[in-house]
Amino acid sequence: MKKHIRLTAVLLSGLMMSATVSSTALPFSAAADSTLVYDDESGVTYNTQDDWLHVEGDKNVDMNGNEVWLTGCNWFGYNVGSQVFDGVWSQNMHEMLNQIADHGFNLLRVPVSTELLLQWRDGGKDPATPKVNQYCNPELTVEGVAGGTILDSFTIWGKAVQWCRQNGIKIMIDIHSAETDSAGHQVNLWYTDRFSTQDWCDALYWLADYYKNDDTIIAIDLKNEPHGKADTPNNMAKWDDSTDPNNWKYAAELAASYVMKGNPNLLVMVEGNEVYPKEGYDWSAPSIDYTTMTEFYHGAWWGGNFRGVRKDPINLGEHQSQLVYSPHDYGPLVYNQTWFDKDFTTQTLLDDYWYDTWAYIAEEKIAPLLMGEWGGFIDAEHDKDGKNTRWLTLLRDYMIEHHIHHTFWCFNENSGDTGGLVYDNFGKWDEDKYAFVEKALWQDNNGVFIGLDHEVPLGQNGQSLNEFYGGGGTSDPGIVDNHKYGDVNEDASIDISDVILLSRYAAEDSQAKISQDGLINADVNGDGKQNLADATMILRCVAKLISESELNPNPNQPSDPPVKEEKPDDPFYVNIIASEDVSPVLNLDIAGKHYKQDVTDFANAETVTTETVYDVLPSGKGETMIRIPVPYSVGNKGTLNLTLYGNTGEGSGTTFGIMLNAKLTFTLCSNGKYASEATFEYDGEQFTPVS
Repeated sequence: MKKHIRLTAVLLSGLMMSATVSSTALPFSAAADSTLVYDDESGVTYNTQDDWLHVEGDKNVDMNGNEVWLTGCNWFGYNVGSQVFDGVWSQNMHEMLNQIADHGFNLLRVPVSTELLLQWRDGGKDPATPKVNQYCNPELTVEGVAGGTILDSFTIWGKAVQWCRQNGIKIMIDIHSAETDSAGHQVNLWYTDRFSTQDWCDALYWLADYYKNDDTIIAIDLKNEPHGKADTPNNMAKWDDSTDPNNWKYAAELAASYVMKGNPNLLVMVEGNEVYPKEGYDWSAPSIDYTTMTEFYHGAWWGGNFRGVRKDPINLGEHQSQLVYSPHDYGPLVYNQTWFDKDFTTQTLLDDYWYDTWAYIAEEKIAPLLMGEWGGFIDAEHDKDGKNTRWLTLLRDYMIEHHIHHTFWCFNENSGDTGGLVYDNFGKWDEDKYAFVEKALWQDNNGVFIGLDHEVPLGQNGQSLNEFYGGGGTSDPGIVDNHKYGDVNEDASIDISDVILLSRYAAEDSQAKISQDGLINADVNGDGKQNLADATMILRCVAKLISESELNPNPNQPSDPPVKEEKPDDPFYVNIIASEDVSPVLNLDIAGKHYKQDVTDFANAETVTTETVYDVLPSGKGETMIRIPVPYSVGNKGTLNLTLYGNTGEGSGTTFGIMLNAKLTFTLCSNGKYASEATFEYDGEQFTPVS
């Protein structure tokens, strides 16, 4: 984990102050028609009109056309009746926002309710005092002292926006429910008998208009998780070309028009629904025929079904450049869906659920995707069989590969079916979960986090967009694959311990445990497996025969030169000298082809070869020469991976590990002539070249 150091930043010092806004009472006001806002708390003048984003194809880009990656988290509380972020009842809100920025989250998704926005618009009183510990949060009191009178929720919200602005955090408002209620998200639709579709649209317009001069708030998620099934047809969020009250597509386009009227610079996040009719059926079909158990709809997570986009995509007219689709996806610990009832992989998840439900939008470059919610437990207490962690890992890495934006669920520790990034009454970070999520946060090749503000760095150890792109950046978002390939045991180094662990794992040693990230690191040849072929490559890296950069399964690596000429095979010799009794396993890979040797006597045996993955030599000590024909096109430019493992033969049991006191001499001939030779000795920790 990176060190998080808080400093004081001063920005735009050369700009003239053209507007002064009090940051101690009311939130930032949209009444100031200026791009510059002075913050008297930080003493900084901020440009609040240069960070708006828009869509070009399937990418989100800034005003200069540079691609950005929104990688954030959720923090709820305003939607459940706390009238403030949860956790402010025990911790300092300002410091928690500092921590979120310093940990590299550049976007904060904030669930609210239509009811709360209308209360703020109308200047209404809070139905209950915000759950603030006024002793931990003197800044959130009227008097500005510990133990003072707690401010109203709207003024506290203004503080949150101000502190996000200071930290370079951008905000996405999520209409989580119509009514302020901890169970409000369970309501299927965006309206209730208390708050209508028009109320919802009016609240969205007010929010967009109020903050139209403040690009701290850059996006609005129109409605969290529309859902419902055909067993209650009028209460089912459907997706078609009708103007029915419960048609989510129609409602989303209507609501988006209100947002765009208030601020055409905002990104509009549109979630999916829950079900979509299977081929041959329409929305009049029942949910299921219980006599035959026939299901007539494709199911999905709430808000996760985008099958309707193929036939009826969202149409924002002249504002289409602000549209982002936003699915939600969860693992088996939230609900054991049918696609988890197998030994699932990325491919099975794509085949069984992801692709046709939402992933095609990204892979076919239809529009950007932002995974608004994903998360869950990864600890052994909750995830006993590891399935949830495996699913999370596959989704995380898929999002990294396809540059899918995301906001992790969640910062809060009080999310019952997922847990959060913090615990101990919001006082401590779950370092294991954070380390897992950190790999999917936007950072450069040096691991420095990248924010979404052009001027303000993200937190106190991150950078601004201008710093990132001004330092030789291009329109490529610079999304980094954070896996350290070859580091099987995740100790931040590549050494013989990784080779041993992977070899034991490949030999099905039940005591050889490798984490999900470790398994990804282990697949250094990119064949989707973790076996001795990978171990040989890692060993070659340890022996300094190849560099760490070559332990990378990235398919975009330069390919081998084409074969231009066919000639007879050349011999490749491996001279093996063992000074102790061993039963070595030979695994030899040359330019992607695997070889074995068949010997009956370990000492002084010459071999005939057949193609396979590996074979076991007889026990003994002494010396043997292995002769293997190598395709001429490989010559001495081919990739050679060779390693020896074996049982030491000590005691009644055997210990699987690297061969002790071994000397290997590699001799490669080219076209029948001597080309090169290298000898290495192993001392129990590493191979050392013998001069």
